[in-house]
Amino acid sequence: MPEGSVVSTTAGLKFTAFKPLLADYVLTMPRGATIVYPKDAAMIVGVADIYPGARVLEAGVGSGALTISLLRSTGPTGTVHSVERRQDFADNARSNVDSYFESAPKNWSLTVGDLQDQSFDSEYDRVILDMLAPWECIDISARALRPGGVFLAYVATTTQLSATAEALKEDGRFTEPESSETLVRGWHHEGLAVRPQQRMIGHTGFLIQSRRMAPGVEVLARRRRPAKGAYGVSED
Repeated sequence: MPEGSVVSTTAGLKFTAFKPLLADYVLTMPRGATIVYPKDAAMIVGVADIYPGARVLEAGVGSGALTISLLRSTGPTGTVHSVERRQDFADNARSNVDSYFESAPKNWSLTVGDLQDQSFDSEYDRVILDMLAPWECIDISARALRPGGVFLAYVATTTQLSATAEALKEDGRFTEPESSETLVRGWHHEGLAVRPQQRMIGHTGFLIQSRRMAPGVEVLARRRRPAKGAYGVSED
């Protein structure tokens, strides 16, 4: 039957049948760790500018939800190299990824271990980190990225966000970091009754991204106009 067909159970219940979307799949697949939710995965793909043919280094695979989005975005001409420190998480992620693509993706490699212990034969276009302490991996990220490449970390707390931002600034090989979060609120609409839903997907994590500078080039200081009243009230 084609997608969008209505099927009935033996109890007479009717359902509309569709092939699951990626969001449906990741929200129901077996989890060994908290997944990167679809709203954040979509933003990561967009903010980090993941494109067909990109070479992506991912660290902190978890259950493999973000890995699937990265593989779909890079396409068959791109590559994704994932690093996961826990064997049980890596095994679960491999099962979920292989199940989604119905076979092991040929452009995906998965390494079990710490990112800091890895060595790379070639440069990457993008580095995506989903881990507790991404600020500890700024140096290895800088060495792995090509000039102009994008660094992006997904963190849950403001403490992690601050530590990562300061580490990027102190490193000297990255542009001024930018941070954001994504809040999604659904809407109810029935006739003229249009209103926001009472429940929404609020905070799940922060995204912090930066660009790799060319070797030996000093980062330009961002010029900011002082906030009104930042230096007190002047006396006339």
